[in-house]
Amino acid sequence: MHRQPSDNDSDSPSPHRTIHSLPTGIWVLGFVSMFMDISSELIHSLLPVFMGTVLGASMSTIGWVEGVAEATASITKIFSGVISDYLGKRKWLAALGYGLAAMTKPVFPLANSIAWVFGARFVDRIGKGIRGAPRDALV
Repeated sequence: MHRQPSDNDSDSPSPHRTIHSLPTGIWVLGFVSMFMDISSELIHSLLPVFMGTVLGASMSTIGWVEGVAEATASITKIFSGVISDYLGKRKWLAALGYGLAAMTKPVFPLANSIAWVFGARFVDRIGKGIRGAPRDALV
């Protein structure tokens, strides 16, 4: 019995060759994004507990802080996409967004009031909004 060659035989690249053919910029962006996401999840998953137990914030206050932060990220994404397309400076905008978010990470454990947490969370989400569209366009 003779076997017909399929589309999957020799024409498709091996996974090993595909991984090594990715540009260095994609690898760097991937690892930066991964580490930023890990650090954000570590902090933001415990932040409501920290605000409630250590800072004595009410559930309503915690909800407002989180709601304003997420709304800020969503609104900023719209403008960063337009600015990214207009300026064509995607690397610069992505670096600015990652930089803003990275600067806020040490503020959370040092915060002694809800105002500090709110400010850090606000700037962190602005950074997330700024970096989203340019990062996606770069990839």
